[in-house]
Amino acid sequence: MLAQAELKGMQLNKTNIIRPTIVAAIMTFLVTLVITYVNLGAPPDFFHRWMIAWAIAWPVATVAAFIAIPAAERITAFIVGILDGPR
Repeated sequence: MLAQAELKGMQLNKTNIIRPTIVAAIMTFLVTLVITYVNLGAPPDFFHRWMIAWAIAWPVATVAAFIAIPAAERITAFIVGILDGPR
């Protein structure tokens, strides 16, 4: 079994797959809780509706994380370069 796979010249390891998935799960869990409560209040079926929202949001956020992380890394490096100034 391969521990790492090559994908478009980028080496992916388990951490690069698991971390964004967990971060997306935690963030969507909290955000959907708040937004569901803001939109609905606390009806008797609140938990069910919240779980439906979360079940939809988590996979979407996970895909978004895989797309956003490389861009965020480049933008962060650019900003830090500006803040550090010329050396």
